Amino acid sequence: MVIISDTSVITNLISIEHIFLLQALYEKVIIPQAVYEELSRCHPLFLSELQAEKSPFLEVKTVKDKNKVYELKQQAKLDDGESEAIVLALELKTDLLLIDERRGRAEAQRLGIRITGLLGVLLEGKTRGFVVAVKPLMNKLIENSTFWISPLLYDKILLLAQEKEGE
Repeated sequence: MVIISDTSVITNLISIEHIFLLQALYEKVIIPQAVYEELSRCHPLFLSELQAEKSPFLEVKTVKDKNKVYELKQQAKLDDGESEAIVLALELKTDLLLIDERRGRAEAQRLGIRITGLLGVLLEGKTRGFVVAVKPLMNKLIENSTFWISPLLYDKILLLAQEKEGE
């Protein structure tokens, strides 16, 4: 299974101390060079620890079609990480792209790429027994990061996680 990730899913999992979910759920996750560079700026310690592992679960790959990356940045107004993640997903015929940003998700879907985001990862983690409850993790995300969850989506995730009180 080929899994590719943009930066935000990784950084937010780090912020709630659940980065282990990526390895537990997917074994190996591929990131483009731009995502690696973004991570090296915001989480250099994480990358240092990861590089010290004998079999790191994150693998860095370089995109081949730089023109498509440029096109996505210009036309869809995506950043480097999102653009490269989408292009890499196309090049490697990914099974799943982990991406949260609305424009990036829309563009990936337009291109026929199967996507999920951080909340989907948390739900899968709960379904597969790696997470006890999603609600405290969403609350921690809201408190500790810039991750925004609408009240409607928050309730929907609680329903899907079977954590909605009174239901």
